[in-house]
Amino acid sequence: MTRVVGEGPDLALIHGWGLGSAVWEPLLPALSARARVHLIDLPGYGEAADDSGDFTATAQTLIDALPNPVVLCGWSLGGMLAVRAAVLAPERVNGLVLVGATASFTQRGDWRAAQAPAVVDSFSASVRLQPEQTLQRFVTLLSQGDNQARAISRELLASLNRAPGPQIEALGRGLDWLREIDLRPLLPAVTARCLLVHGENDPLNPLAAARYLAETIANARLEVFGGAGHAPFLNDRERFVRLLDDFCHVRPAP
Repeated sequence: MTRVVGEGPDLALIHGWGLGSAVWEPLLPALSARARVHLIDLPGYGEAADDSGDFTATAQTLIDALPNPVVLCGWSLGGMLAVRAAVLAPERVNGLVLVGATASFTQRGDWRAAQAPAVVDSFSASVRLQPEQTLQRFVTLLSQGDNQARAISRELLASLNRAPGPQIEALGRGLDWLREIDLRPLLPAVTARCLLVHGENDPLNPLAAARYLAETIANARLEVFGGAGHAPFLNDRERFVRLLDDFCHVRPAP
């Protein structure tokens, strides 16, 4: 389900795991002043029906429902979906903004800038038994290392109360994606210009993961937010809005 606010270049905001489109609400007045903002709830979040297929099918459905061209701004898991959509439909994507993103959330034999599989397994086990407590634990975890951790945790917890909670099936499916998806082989195929926004102290996707994206995606630029954790867009809102505004108003190449 998508809500559209504002006028200007089309900008789609794609949330991450566990927290729906309400996470973007504090930025909406500023962003919608100069862009047509599409607030996306992924399947099973907010009022969106839980009709998702696999990861690739979800990315395809996402891009098919948006105008052409569009800037995709994805946070964490939302960033992974944005990358997949940009490879599936490069002609439709005017740019990628990847916030706190990674090519692979889970560690692999040749990839250590990530979470141990046991972390994902722990969340998978607890989310089916205690979903509310698990989401609260997740908010605390993602705020670690941020110099505004308490304020950001309060704001994210409040966002959970502004919309219906995500369905347990959607949470479980998202964790499966975080465990299984490795986008590294697809990165050379990303042709869209790309802005990477990453917290210096991100406790979930280390800064090394963002540096890898910056080195591997052909037309990528990395902006590091000092003192920020996994939600840099809430740590320094003015800077984030300014970066996004500038990025959206660059004319696409003919």
